[in-house]
Amino acid sequence: MSATVLYMSMSLDGFIAGPNEGPGKGLGDGGERLHDWLFTSGEPSGPSGIPGRPAGINGEIFDEFMSTGAVVAGRGTFEPAGGWGGDHHDGVPIWVFSRHEPGIDVSKWPLVTYVNDVTSAMTQAKEAAGDKNVLVHGAATAQLALAAGVLDELELHVIPVLFGQGRRLFESLAAEQIELERTRILEGEGGVTHMHYRVRR
Repeated sequence: MSATVLYMSMSLDGFIAGPNEGPGKGLGDGGERLHDWLFTSGEPSGPSGIPGRPAGINGEIFDEFMSTGAVVAGRGTFEPAGGWGGDHHDGVPIWVFSRHEPGIDVSKWPLVTYVNDVTSAMTQAKEAAGDKNVLVHGAATAQLALAAGVLDELELHVIPVLFGQGRRLFESLAAEQIELERTRILEGEGGVTHMHYRVRR
């Protein structure tokens, strides 16, 4: 059965970006460290900026998120990444959650649809993905999806580094407990730990 799955790299103390995020510095100071595990095979290739496949366990995780059937991303993730050139991977459709008009020209990207409701984005992406999962990008989108009950699973890539400051993945959640069931834990190359959770409802 299809699931909406957040894939996110974060420091051991919960940060997904370093301090001083801004234009041209989407991950803040030192934030690139969180994605070192993905780039062991070399530089990104093509307009999407997706790296080549890493080896070992990290490669298995890479294969998993690259086999998803649709993508949902927040505008704050999508636009600073140049919209991935209009194609994240393998021609799958992309829904961008935003309460505003696009800040970049998406008119020549038929795979990209902007929606102003996170539930609609998740529902439409699931329908398009068929029996494949939906890859979810972006902390704000994930938090809204959790609150709306439309985020099914989390795959967290925990990096052995402490940031001490920056932006945390779950810093804006409402004051309520959300129970998770851990379904997998894998030790990847370079010290990264891949932890998979299912949201209990």
